[in-house]
Parts: sequence; structure tokens; C-alpha cells
Amino acid sequence: MVRGGEGSEEARERDRAWEWEAAAAAVAYDSCDWPPPVVAVCGPGNSGKSAFSRLLLNTLVGRYKKAAYLDTDVGQPEFTPPGFVSLHVLEEQAKDFNILYLRNPKRCFFFGDVCAQKNPKLLLSYIFSLYDYFSKELHHFDEVDSPERPGIPLVINTSGWVKGNGLHVLKEMLKYACPTHVVRLSTTVEGKNVPGGTFWLDEHEANTSVNLVEIRSAHDSPRHLLVKKEARIIRDIRLIAYFRQCLPMDFPVFSYDDLIQGFASVQPFQLPLSKIQVIDLHNQVESFALSTFIQYSFLVSMFQIQTSVF
Repeated sequence: MVRGGEGSEEARERDRAWEWEAAAAAVAYDSCDWPPPVVAVCGPGNSGKSAFSRLLLNTLVGRYKKAAYLDTDVGQPEFTPPGFVSLHVLEEQAKDFNILYLRNPKRCFFFGDVCAQKNPKLLLSYIFSLYDYFSKELHHFDEVDSPERPGIPLVINTSGWVKGNGLHVLKEMLKYACPTHVVRLSTTVEGKNVPGGTFWLDEHEANTSVNLVEIRSAHDSPRHLLVKKEARIIRDIRLIAYFRQCLPMDFPVFSYDDLIQGFASVQPFQLPLSKIQVIDLHNQVESFALSTFIQYSFLVSMFQIQTSVF
């Protein structure tokens, strides 16, 4: 609904911006002081989960001075190259929502793929491990009277894989984390949305203490909060930016070709063969055996190259 009867696009955007900002403020400031909120942001792909998470993080940092961010979206992570599940602690508010940042995580796992469907069980184990670390080292749920170790809130950004096995992964994640708030971004196409209510709980597990927040999705969301992104392009940009850190600042890098040229120009690190150790089935491989293996592998590869040429 457009407030004030205004029908212009600008008025609709102001209305939607107000909706997002009100939801973020409600989560951050309507919560009790202890424990800090644990918020899961859910919705289908390209619904604005990352955009709302950035707004929510800014709001939480404004109240708690620090906020943790658990990024479970291996395809389009917020602060790391693709393929990572990561936990971050932010102490400053973002000044521009349209700038993509790389940050060093507090803790992370390399999943090794941009598609969570390849190994959902491994993905869940990484997510659970990161949440356990947060709960033990950062949240301090059981240490109400410990001013030296104040707890901080957590925002969990989930992936847009919300059907089939993806919905199962989301349910298991929510059951494990037991969030105080679940934000559901919904589109106008109901069939694409995450189920309503406490869908991750069985009937006998109904939890009335969780706060459910519903907001409109990305295509209805304010422009200034959204990064216009195409998944493949964003992944390329993040990879280039990540490996760009290994090259001199004055080296121009605008594409993968530039990146390859940059690495080719760097003098390779040299390590004596005697310093290399290989563990094979819990047994140490002696240096002479390793040397023989490498020489044999080199000869085999050269033979394969020659046979392929002739």
C-alpha cells in the first residue's frame, strides 16, 4: 500500500524503504537487552536477503557496537570469494550499500563449490561448526553477569535454495540455531516463497518465542539498498578482488587475463625438495621416495605430452 495516496514510483520506493527500515529497527530495538537477537533471513533467490541483511547489520551495530554475520550462501557470499561459508564480526556501519566489500572472516570453511546441492551434508556440518563457535566465543548466552565478555547479535544469511533438499537444509539450519527472529522475504509468486509460520518445526515442537517478520522481496524493495547483481559477474569480481591482494598495488588488473599475467610475472616461491613431507595413510614418506615419485610423475607427464603431439 502506498501511503498518502501518492502513485509515483518515488513514493512507492519511499514506502518500501520505510518497511525495510522499520523491520530492521523492530528486530534491533524491540528486543530485550539480553540475550542479543539471533536473526535468520530467509527467502527465494534474488529476493533481497543480502540487501536486507546489510541494513539489519548496520542497525544492530548502531545498538550493540558489534554484530556477527554468518554467511551460508556459497554461491553469492557477502564478504568472501564464492565457495566459502564464513563467520564475520562487524564493528563499523557500512557507509554505502552499493559497494561490495571483502572482509577477513573470524572463521570460515571452504566448501569448494558455488552450488550447495553438491554436498548438503557437508554444508550443514560447516554451518553448525561456525554457529557453535559463535555461540561459545561470541554470544555468551549463559554469561549474563560478565561485562568483560559482552554478547553480540547474529545475522544468518541463508541461500535462495528453498525447494526440495534446499528446504530441508534450511529447516535443519533453523532447528540448530534456534533463532529469536526469522525474517521472511516474500515475492508476489507464492509458489517461490519459503513456507509461512514456524515451518522448520514439527507440530509438537511449536515455539511461540520466535518472532516472525515478513517483508516484501527484492523486486519490491528500495533501489538504494540493492546491488544490481548478476551472479556470475559478481563471482568473477570477488575472485579477482581476492587474488588481486597478492599483486603489487600499481599492477593494473581489470580481468582474469590481467590477473593471470600478474601471477605469471611474480617470481615463484622455491622450496627444497628435502623440506617437503607427504603423509600417505598416516605414514610418513621419506624424501628419497618422494623424489623418485616426483621424477617418475614428471617422466610420465612428458611421455603423455609427446604421445599426444605425435
